[in-house]
Amino acid sequence: MSLASAAPQRHASPARAAGKVLIIDDTEEVRMLISESLKIYGFEIIVAEDGLRGIELAKEHLPDLIICDIRMPKKDGYETLRALRENEATATIPFIFLSGATEKIDVRRGMELGADDYLTKPFTHKELMAAVNARLEKQADFQRQSEKKLDELRGNITMALPHELRTPLNGILGLASLMIEDCATMPKAEVLESAKFIHESALRLHRLIENFLVYSQIQLMATKSERIDTSGGVNPIQAHQFIPELARPIAKRYKREADLDLHLAPAGLLIPPDNFRKIIEELVENAFKFSERGKPVHVLSEISRSTYHITIADHGRGMTPDQIARIGPHIQFDRKTYEQQGSGLGLIIAKRLTELLGGQFSIHSKPGLETTVKVSFAIVGI
Repeated sequence: MSLASAAPQRHASPARAAGKVLIIDDTEEVRMLISESLKIYGFEIIVAEDGLRGIELAKEHLPDLIICDIRMPKKDGYETLRALRENEATATIPFIFLSGATEKIDVRRGMELGADDYLTKPFTHKELMAAVNARLEKQADFQRQSEKKLDELRGNITMALPHELRTPLNGILGLASLMIEDCATMPKAEVLESAKFIHESALRLHRLIENFLVYSQIQLMATKSERIDTSGGVNPIQAHQFIPELARPIAKRYKREADLDLHLAPAGLLIPPDNFRKIIEELVENAFKFSERGKPVHVLSEISRSTYHITIADHGRGMTPDQIARIGPHIQFDRKTYEQQGSGLGLIIAKRLTELLGGQFSIHSKPGLETTVKVSFAIVGI
């Protein structure tokens, strides 16, 4: 092994930062040589002589990196990696394989199981440190991105939720108090107007709470890799009749009935009505929310190869490719620039529900011009 003949120097391939490394190898010399190379740069070293012990130590110490041989007794490297990837605590730890084998099939199998890198014996000190530094830098970058997304999520929740909960609730409480105080003298027309406003505020609050509950249920199903069962007990819905009943009230609420453009092909879909309602309502709501009065909102459908494609398009603010890629719960883009209602759950609920129903979901957008969302489901008949 050329690592022994290439004694590490203080100036050679400095590691980006000290961390904790687990070395799993059944050869004592290999464990010692790798340990000595890494200790020079301040790494804390943990060693295991076989895969079984390596798995135990990985769960106990949660190292920053694992270097593991393939050919070992008790559990080989493949079994060790599989066990670590299946455990939530160790699933994302960077993993480098060591092997004397040079066959491509070994490399491919390791990568398919989730290995991050591969070192073939004999390797030099320079090659070892390059692999270690690359994996740790990639992991650090992943953590930085995760923290950035988490900060953005915290910011969106902090800005959105108090406002979204308080605004309708304050309206309900304030108007209800006025009606109680002035019930004897308040004109009928004013009572009716106040009651309508209370009702609208209550519906807004109800939708917000409903979205939180729906999203929680969707996440639970996704975690368990479940799908929404439509095999039995679900009657086909006539999409071309169902969609207008959902879209028109939304257009009316925005006082934009003339902006709604409906062109729907007839088809039956085997989808639970409540799920289909949620998808269409959230997408149509978004289209009206993020476009201006006088600009059309198109709700179109067509049939292609036994698939029903529903397209909802608006000529509004639009999204950048980066924003589309970052669509998620509580994510509201440009909230500091634009005043907007909602919890940021609507689009991700529509996307996840579509996927759980076996459908396809896609978004295309041009910033400042338009956004088009397409959902597609298999047709079961008219």
